[in-house]
Amino acid sequence: MFELLPGTGLALPHNAGVLRFGMSEREAQWAVATLADVRETWVCQAGWAFTACHEGLELLAYGDSRDRLGRAEHERDGLAAVQLRRCGSTPTGPSAVPVVLQDVDLFGYPATEVLAVLTNPHPTVSLPPAQPPAAYLPTVRLSARF
Repeated sequence: MFELLPGTGLALPHNAGVLRFGMSEREAQWAVATLADVRETWVCQAGWAFTACHEGLELLAYGDSRDRLGRAEHERDGLAAVQLRRCGSTPTGPSAVPVVLQDVDLFGYPATEVLAVLTNPHPTVSLPPAQPPAAYLPTVRLSARF
């Protein structure tokens, strides 16, 4: 089970640890590497980024983010955000691994049901708008700050 911990980070399945906001790229990659192969990638305005796939979910983590307008309050050293995305086409069923926020499995129920229960998710959590009634959420993003 992945568990979103607003203000802290992301708890990984199988006791692999917690991706804590502010941790270094090396620490984050080390924790994720216990679950899956880590692949470096690129994210605009981030000093580093990597992805890993675990049981049908893609984890994207990135950090050392710089604001192109030079606003210091928008710059983040270390891990700045994580995103979990369902692999493949539009999801029509629950994911193999639960993705939990406030005791709700975000990828375990149709999007309309999840969004009805989570009327006011934490401001650092980004959920896409509901799709057709049978559709499941395809992605969730958790950032260090609003």
